[in-house]
Amino acid sequence: MAKGDKQLVLKPLDDRVVLEPTEAEEKTAGGILLPDTAKQKPQQGKVIAVGPGKLTDKGTRTVLAVKVGDTVLFGKYSGSDVEVNGKEYKIVRESEILGKLNK
Repeated sequence: MAKGDKQLVLKPLDDRVVLEPTEAEEKTAGGILLPDTAKQKPQQGKVIAVGPGKLTDKGTRTVLAVKVGDTVLFGKYSGSDVEVNGKEYKIVRESEILGKLNK
C-alpha cells in the first residue's frame, strides 16, 4: 500500500459486514441543536465491505443479501465498533441487519 493510501484494510469473514455509520443528527426536526450527549447512536450505515458468506454444513457459502454501497438499518446495540486508520466502523453479522433503504 502506497504512503497516504487510505484504502480499507479490513476484510470481514463469513457473514459479517463492515458498515460506515451515518452521522448522528445535529438538530431536531423542529430546528433545536443537540449537544453531543443528547445525540442518539446512528442506526443506519453504508456497507463498505462484505464477507464471502456463511459456510454451510455441505461446505458451500451462502450469498449475502447486501452488497457494497447499500444503505442499511441495524439494531441500536448490534455489532462491534472498531477503528481503522482513525475512522470508526461497525462490524455486524448479516442477521443483525434489519433492512435496506431504497434511495
